[in-house]
Amino acid sequence: MTDQGISPQIARITSAGDGRFVAVTPSGHAQVVSSNGKELGAASPMELLLLAVGTCTAIDVESILAKKREKVTDYKIEVHGDRRDQYPKSYSKIYVKHILRGHNLSEEAVKRAIELSDEKYCSVAATLRPTAEIISSYVIEAETPVEAPVPA
Repeated sequence: MTDQGISPQIARITSAGDGRFVAVTPSGHAQVVSSNGKELGAASPMELLLLAVGTCTAIDVESILAKKREKVTDYKIEVHGDRRDQYPKSYSKIYVKHILRGHNLSEEAVKRAIELSDEKYCSVAATLRPTAEIISSYVIEAETPVEAPVPA
């Protein structure tokens, strides 16, 4: 137990050789990680960081919109980051673009869900925010109605 009474989260990382590692999450899920995602066929730690912030906010936003009874039919997030030139070459800015499609989605509900995730719920963003500016944006695409076939 930690001082706060919360059990520690323990991840285990084992070298697999040639710049590859097998990482096992505290919940037991394995992930291959490489020192260079482009050459070794696995995500790099910095790529995983982008995935972490994107999925963290996606989970929040999807949940909040469902509670607001918004009918989301498709939801994607694009995340990219600007890295500093100097080592350790951390992210200075991370851009999170939410792309939603649905039936009469309320722009206000989408905007508020993203704000709540950014400001209150996404623990990954909260962890990164002291050293990286996180810039969120969104696009709401209109749901295309399906036309019924005309009887002959």
